Amino acid sequence: MFPKLETKRLVLREILPSDAEDIYSIFSNEEVTKYYGLNTFKKIEQAEKLIEAFTNNFQTEKGMRWGIEKKGFPGLIGTIGFNSWSKAHRRAEVGYEIYPDFWRNGYASEAVAKIVEYGFQEMGLTRIGAIVFVENDGSSQLLMKQGFEKEGILRKYMYQNNEAFDVIMLSKCNRQNNGDE
Repeated sequence: MFPKLETKRLVLREILPSDAEDIYSIFSNEEVTKYYGLNTFKKIEQAEKLIEAFTNNFQTEKGMRWGIEKKGFPGLIGTIGFNSWSKAHRRAEVGYEIYPDFWRNGYASEAVAKIVEYGFQEMGLTRIGAIVFVENDGSSQLLMKQGFEKEGILRKYMYQNNEAFDVIMLSKCNRQNNGDE
């Protein structure tokens, strides 16, 4: 069963086929996809396929993606989740995006804090990584405020619109879950 999480202002819930319009609205916005490593959507079918991929990744335990809703306001304002989830190595990478109308309100920080807590406490992760385009200062700063540390630069690591970009690797480790059980 997909876990539903709540914060003071947000509900993090499973992304369903009925969310295709919201997902399309988010991922068809060039401001959202600018640093995402995914070309901007042109058709609703792309959103439907992405939702299928999110579902498949959860079912195969390769990832987990929540839809972000403001409490009391139905409809997604973004998504957040874990990619490259490895249960054997107790690690995953966090990724997120928020529709621009909701930027600079602390929603991404609130959602990141909640899933990092969930990852360490409920999933037993020891390490949560993040890959951020070098140019995306806002995301790097958000993660560092959440206790992530820069590890280095991965050169020409991500493609966006057929152009290779350098990214920063950041991570946060759970000091209490070191495998000494």
